[in-house]
Amino acid sequence: MSHANAILTPRGRLRLARCVVEEGWPLRRAAERFQVSVTTASRWAARYRDHGEHGMEDLSSRPVSSPQRTPVRRERRIIALRINRRWGPARIGFLLGIHPSTVHRVLSRFGLARLTWLDRATGRVIRRYEHQNPGDLVHVDIKKLGRIPDGGGHRSRGRAAGKRNKTGTAANRRPGYAFLHNAVDDHSRLAYTEILSDEKKETAAGFWARAHAYFESCGITVQRVLTDNGSCYRSHVFRDALGPDIKHKRTRPYRPQTNGKVERYNRTMLDEWAYAKPYASEAERVAAFADWLHRYNHHRGHTSLKGQPPVTRVTNLSGQYS
Repeated sequence: MSHANAILTPRGRLRLARCVVEEGWPLRRAAERFQVSVTTASRWAARYRDHGEHGMEDLSSRPVSSPQRTPVRRERRIIALRINRRWGPARIGFLLGIHPSTVHRVLSRFGLARLTWLDRATGRVIRRYEHQNPGDLVHVDIKKLGRIPDGGGHRSRGRAAGKRNKTGTAANRRPGYAFLHNAVDDHSRLAYTEILSDEKKETAAGFWARAHAYFESCGITVQRVLTDNGSCYRSHVFRDALGPDIKHKRTRPYRPQTNGKVERYNRTMLDEWAYAKPYASEAERVAAFADWLHRYNHHRGHTSLKGQPPVTRVTNLSGQYS
């Protein structure tokens, strides 16, 4: 396709061709007038004689024949493997003896959705959504995380030393679990998290009261809350904590992707904080969490927000870049 400043746009080609064909200009004179070579002037004049005005448009650069193109039968096998097994180009290419880039071109040519857009269980395209305003929906979830024994676990000390730490003193024998209660705003991805000792209904209700106060301090009025079907969220205590003005929605059973934004936040939290480095104790890891959460909300770029941090969508939050 010709660019805007090209000398011979389709309209310019037509003027050149008409000067030669209809007005009888010599090719050299027409070439000098339109600042092109004689060969170019001859080509557009011939195209005008053969095809008229429609011949002045750009033609497809696709070759008439493609003898090296992947055979149709092999393309069908690639598509069948993608649909039936939901494999990526690397696995399909290994099975069929084809380079993954070739498999990728075939999948792109037929417009098949990326694996990240599909529900792995059903193969259906995931319907992604984002609520229009902060507070329209807040995702709430609990992540269970094993505590680190004093002296460090196997990630920092190795399997043998980590096992000795875990079975040494009485306090370390059963370090137990920490329960990360999380709330993530659907529109802004602003997150609030507390590390608590259990997932009982009273604990979940108390967490929501503090999370709600935090969102209100940021100028966010919560309209709806989405949780899974855990017993603490089905309790009357949690219902009372929500109050009459907040609508409570629950995910379909065995469909955690419905609460996908907080599930993705959980994964980011594990990768960038919980397992980001070997900690010598649980206290050391807990102490590092506040700085990580501040960085997540105020400074870390979010891909779904075009590289901006969550605070850029919360207009009333003070001290955004402190």
